[in-house]
Amino acid sequence: MARFVDEARVFVRAGKGGDGAIAFLREKFRPFGGPAGGDGGKGGDVVFEADEGSLTLLDFKYRPVLIAKNGENGRGKGQHGRSGDDLVVKVPVGTVVLDEATGEVIAELLADGQRAVVAKGGRGGLGNKHFATPTCRAPRIATPGRPGEERYLRLELKLIADVGLVGLPNAGKSTLLAALTGAKPKIAPYPFTTLVPNLGRVITDLGQGYTVADIPGLIKGAHLGQGLGIRFLRHLARTRALVFVVDIASDVETALSTLKQELEAFDHSLLERPSIVALNKVDLVTSDVVADKIAQAKLMGLGDVYPISARYQKGLAALVEAVKAKVAGLLASSNVATGV
Repeated sequence: MARFVDEARVFVRAGKGGDGAIAFLREKFRPFGGPAGGDGGKGGDVVFEADEGSLTLLDFKYRPVLIAKNGENGRGKGQHGRSGDDLVVKVPVGTVVLDEATGEVIAELLADGQRAVVAKGGRGGLGNKHFATPTCRAPRIATPGRPGEERYLRLELKLIADVGLVGLPNAGKSTLLAALTGAKPKIAPYPFTTLVPNLGRVITDLGQGYTVADIPGLIKGAHLGQGLGIRFLRHLARTRALVFVVDIASDVETALSTLKQELEAFDHSLLERPSIVALNKVDLVTSDVVADKIAQAKLMGLGDVYPISARYQKGLAALVEAVKAKVAGLLASSNVATGV
């Protein structure tokens, strides 16, 4: 399996435009054919194209320089040079392209097949036929092709998912993802088992469903670089709804408070999204404890609370339907807002 890479630095250079030609028409029956230098061809663009089959930016670690073809020079008899071929590069859906020097966002590629020109090819030069005048019938002037754009780019991948699973290390997010979707993330009984985000798809009735992202565990100070959180918190930016996964045997109030603080410190808008709380590992506690923990979780104001056991697949049906309703409501609202 390809190593997951969600950041990359790359140098791009578009093609140079071809030079205009200096030439004169010399044919037997046209003794005064005049200037006939053709124009140079345009340089090729560097184009990024979103591809749902691409899941990582790993390729750019081994291909950090991208250069498009130059345009051909003009020729005699008014022949224009051929334009350079565009360099089309596949990137994962959800890639954000930034100019490294300015920090400006050049493009966000959010749909399969979406394209963005990240470096424009140079314009071709003009041949001498453009400079003929009544007083200068044999100009020996042509213009060179313009250089293509070049720059260093920073690429950041933000996974696109309907639902993001958020929790402290060892809360059981990966086990829940596996139980819901059939995905096969690494699962082990120690903290920070999940080192990269994982994706899976929940299939509901009539073949419909939604995509779930398991984000590596957050700890206090994640937004400042503690643990693994700072590197992966941005993946939550593309999710429509959040499911807070908490170990029911832990201090539920403290766990949810920590998660709320970290999300708010990173991006306060994340807490404005619809959310649900999943109290995991109910198989480890008594029913009295479950009732008490549910009451604690409800006080945190993060939405409805569902007691589950991802390991033994208890309570998952209700959770799946609740999340489905949240996602369906958001899609309906989006369609109304856009007039679809």
